[in-house]
Amino acid sequence: MGMSVGSDSTHEDEGIVDINTTPLIDVMLVLLIMLIITIPLQTHSVAIDLPQGNPPPSTEQPKLVTVSIGYDNSISWNNEPIASEAALQAHFEAAAAMPDQPEMHIHPDRLADYKTVAHVMADAQRLGMTKLGIVGLDQFMEGQ
Repeated sequence: MGMSVGSDSTHEDEGIVDINTTPLIDVMLVLLIMLIITIPLQTHSVAIDLPQGNPPPSTEQPKLVTVSIGYDNSISWNNEPIASEAALQAHFEAAAAMPDQPEMHIHPDRLADYKTVAHVMADAQRLGMTKLGIVGLDQFMEGQ
């Protein structure tokens, strides 16, 4: 019983040890075709007429309304106390009906209830105020 272990064997049943590159070439050709197809889609452009130059700054200062919410959840409109919910809603309706709607700055105290602040903001939005902002947030920063 003999077995041939060396490199001097010349039998016909030996396998070819080369890498089959046909699948690799097929995959590369498919990727190349996909790249060729997608490149023209990226080169399409849309013509947009952009404004030229800088517009002059507005000389008119916007009208401001300050709604303050105190630590005891008291509400004031431009530093005038609001007695009831109906009075606050009347102020919102009057401000929303103005042709040039004023900016409303909500200034909550740090100790005011979230429920009160959210209720004021919801009422303002529901009654037509579109220019809302919360000011005085620096009091909520850590370490102060």
